[in-house]
Amino acid sequence: MKRVLLTLAAACILTGLYAQPKLTKDNIDQVIAAMTLQEKATLLVGGARAAIVNGVTSGVAAEVPGAAGNTRPNERLGIPGTVLADGPAGLRISPTRQNDSKTYYATGFPVGTLLASSWDTGLVEEVTKAMGNEVKEYGVDVLLAPGMNIHRNPLCGRNFEYFSEDPLLSGKMAAAYVRGIQSNGVGTSIKHYAVNNQETNRNENDARVSQRALREIYLKNFEIAVKEADPWTVMSSYNQLNGEYTQQKLDLLTTVLRDEWGFKGIVMTDWGNKAGTVKSAKAGNDLMEPGNQNEIDRIVAGVQDGSISQEELDRNVGNMLNYIVRTPRFNKYKYSNKPDLKAHAEVARKAAGEAIVLLRNENKTLPLKGNEKVALYGVSSVDFVAGGTGSGNVNKAYVVTMEEAMTKAGFKLDKKLADFYRLHKDYDKVTRDLTAGTGFSGWGSAKLAETAIPAQAINLEANENDVAVVVLGRNAGEGADRKMMDDFELTSVERELLQNVSTAYHAQGKKVVVILNIGGVIETMSWKNLADAILLPWSPGQEGANAVADILTGKVNPSGKLPMTFPVNFMDHPSSANFPYNYTPTANRGFGRGPRVPQKDVDYTDYAEGIWVGYRHFVTRNVEVSYPFGFGLSYTTFTYSKPVVKATADGFEASVTVTNSGSVAGREAVELYVSAPAGGLEKPARELKAFAKTRLLAPGESQTLTMKVSAYELASFNEATSAWETAAGPYTVCFGASVADIRATALYKQKNAQNWPAHNVLAPETK
Repeated sequence: MKRVLLTLAAACILTGLYAQPKLTKDNIDQVIAAMTLQEKATLLVGGARAAIVNGVTSGVAAEVPGAAGNTRPNERLGIPGTVLADGPAGLRISPTRQNDSKTYYATGFPVGTLLASSWDTGLVEEVTKAMGNEVKEYGVDVLLAPGMNIHRNPLCGRNFEYFSEDPLLSGKMAAAYVRGIQSNGVGTSIKHYAVNNQETNRNENDARVSQRALREIYLKNFEIAVKEADPWTVMSSYNQLNGEYTQQKLDLLTTVLRDEWGFKGIVMTDWGNKAGTVKSAKAGNDLMEPGNQNEIDRIVAGVQDGSISQEELDRNVGNMLNYIVRTPRFNKYKYSNKPDLKAHAEVARKAAGEAIVLLRNENKTLPLKGNEKVALYGVSSVDFVAGGTGSGNVNKAYVVTMEEAMTKAGFKLDKKLADFYRLHKDYDKVTRDLTAGTGFSGWGSAKLAETAIPAQAINLEANENDVAVVVLGRNAGEGADRKMMDDFELTSVERELLQNVSTAYHAQGKKVVVILNIGGVIETMSWKNLADAILLPWSPGQEGANAVADILTGKVNPSGKLPMTFPVNFMDHPSSANFPYNYTPTANRGFGRGPRVPQKDVDYTDYAEGIWVGYRHFVTRNVEVSYPFGFGLSYTTFTYSKPVVKATADGFEASVTVTNSGSVAGREAVELYVSAPAGGLEKPARELKAFAKTRLLAPGESQTLTMKVSAYELASFNEATSAWETAAGPYTVCFGASVADIRATALYKQKNAQNWPAHNVLAPETK
């Protein structure tokens, strides 16, 4: 009898060890119960690198070379590994593979700032639906995008990845982006949560922000994206927020994100390895990326010493398993490695054309006929910037240059000038090849510096050409912020080039067009009058130069509008007083810790401007700008009429009729701003609360646009009561072509004050 009992006991042990359940969508709790502590900890830590055995790379990460990271498989329980890859402007993977003659390029789509300039959520969904198809067909489960931090200051190095200075525009664009990607059955990771508004010392910088500014400016866009698009994952940022790392901040990751907003997905860290792994897991960070063994060891030890409970660990494991069962890899999708890159390039070109902003067009300089003799100036004419550097870059098959695009469009380019710039580019390439390995290799290339052209040569070229086109270029990227001098402001070479071109061509009654191929805002007030027309394509993707040519010839009528303000001077932004615009990193481009004595704007940054970010400051304080938020010209004109505001059960519905009063077909984005009644909390003069864009309207054609705004969307955050509050009284509803160009108004009366209590969290440290 004793032997029988022992045999049964042994059988039970073997069953427990070897006959465990295999993961399905319906047995997640059973699988959690079957997991060992080591297995649970391992699932919460990414696989830092694919395994290399006898010189051969293996594991799930090896299937998609160049992917940023992965989650670890558990064969015993039928849990597959999943693959995570950058980035916001298209899938970032390696184009070549070991022992494989094929190439695996991805499409370089327009950057986030340009997408936001479209003011068209439907267009953004169309773009990201195509982008998400590449994610799926290349075997990736989650795209680490969109980047959606607020443009607090023009010099943030990653502003090109982000959408806007306004949280509503940013949130709506992010939600559309997420919906497009996830319509393919793959996931997104909205980032960087939260307040990662500078790259300088981003790993350690402490962003010190008031509760109101956090709620209204820096978190509102994430709230919109979570509630409207259900992203699979959220990426916590590197930085500290009010004295605590965001990835270890319980009130940020759980109280606000999950309890208040209802987020159901996983939270992953940005790529690093901070010592507080257990605190991160306890706070609600489910996945540590890219992952290291010491993080697994910390979690195991944390459970054993009681610093994280088994229940908290199981919560995170459950989140991970719920994520995994949604993925293509779990569902055994047979990816093709052959997305339709040709079709997607057309999508990229269309999107860029719909979003390019026409900043200036004196005396109808544009469109051109398309057959003019053109003197094309600027190294960016042959060194066109499709996107930024770092994880926001894309390994694409080609980038169309302005020289190529304009030639294809029918323009007759000055051959001597084109040859000069190509030789300059070739010389620079040879120089870089000779010094390869001495810089920040593989993270993107530096922008080719502008080269001077003698005034005498420009005078001769003005005799031989019909029009001058000057391309000014800027690049930016991950790991460093931009500078005020020779970046935000023009370099002396650029300024001299513009002055000499303007003088020479205007002396002969010929026009000067400037194309701003830039990743972030630059100073324009001091020189814009030198140009007859200014086009702003930002960094428009691999087909962006073709889209610029479409605008130049009138094939496409520009309808983009600015998603941020262009100030007169850099210091006009109140955030500039607390931004490291003159910082020079001493090690590894600002990734390391700051000096022992805390350095202002490096080790900590005071967001002393509060809610007065972007146009909220400029309009309310009546500060002159070069170009206002929401500004953008067209080749036609539009009139607004019949403004109507009707109260609804939960706010109001506003409509306005837009008529094309010009001579060519075009589209118009209408921006709806609201001015709150006086009294109570101080509020901006007007705030964006909705927007809509017409279809392509023929001359004389009209369309009525309708927008809805809820009472909650009218609310401001009251720190004293820890609640969102909408005051009773009259609200002025403004229909604008920009924040400074209000075309029609109507009144809405909020009968009763309303409030929505929130947890009293995220307060700055008291010093």
